[in-house]
Amino acid sequence: MVREQIISWLVENVKPSRVEHILRVEQMAQELALLHKLSREKAGQAGLMHDLAKYFPANKLLDMAFTAALDVDEVMTRNPHLLHADVSAIVARNTFGIEDEEVLRAIANHTLGRPEMSPLCCIVFLADSLEPGRGNTPELEALRQISTENLHQAVWKVCDYSLKFLVSSHHPIHPRTVETRNWFLQKWKSLHSQSL
Repeated sequence: MVREQIISWLVENVKPSRVEHILRVEQMAQELALLHKLSREKAGQAGLMHDLAKYFPANKLLDMAFTAALDVDEVMTRNPHLLHADVSAIVARNTFGIEDEEVLRAIANHTLGRPEMSPLCCIVFLADSLEPGRGNTPELEALRQISTENLHQAVWKVCDYSLKFLVSSHHPIHPRTVETRNWFLQKWKSLHSQSL
C-alpha cells in the first residue's frame, strides 16, 4: 500500500515531530474534505505528502526546482525553504508515482497558496496551517471554525494570520501569499455581496 511506503519514507527522512504534524494534516484534510464534499482519499494523500522535501538542503531544493523548470524568483533563491512545497510535489510524482494533477497541485500550493486554488488545494493549505498541533488560541479556533464553513473566507483569513506572523517575526514575505490573500478576499466579497 502506498500510504505505508510513504510513512516509512517519512520516518527515515523527516524529524519525528514533523511526521506527527504530517499525520495531523492528513487527518484534518480528510475531515475538511468530508465536510466540503470532496475526495477524502485525495485530500489525505496530498496531506500525507505535503512536506516530503521539508528537510532537503537548500542546494538540493534549488537544483530540483531548476531541473524541473519551476518558476524560481529572487525571494525563493534567497529563501530556498519556500520551494519545499513545489519540490515535495516532484518527489510525490517521482518517488511514489503520484500522477493525479489535483493532488500534486495541492502539495505544491500548500505553503504560499495561489490565486484561484481548487477546493482541494484550499483544504490542504488550511490543514497545514490549522492542524491541532499549531496551538489552540482563540484566533486559531475561530479560523478552524471558518474552515469548516467557507473555504474562500478561511484562505484569506489564514493568509492574514500568516502575514501578521511573518511581519512580526521579520521574515521575508513571498508575493504569492499576498496575491493569494487578495484573490480569495475578493472572491469571498463578491460571493458574499451576491448572497445579501
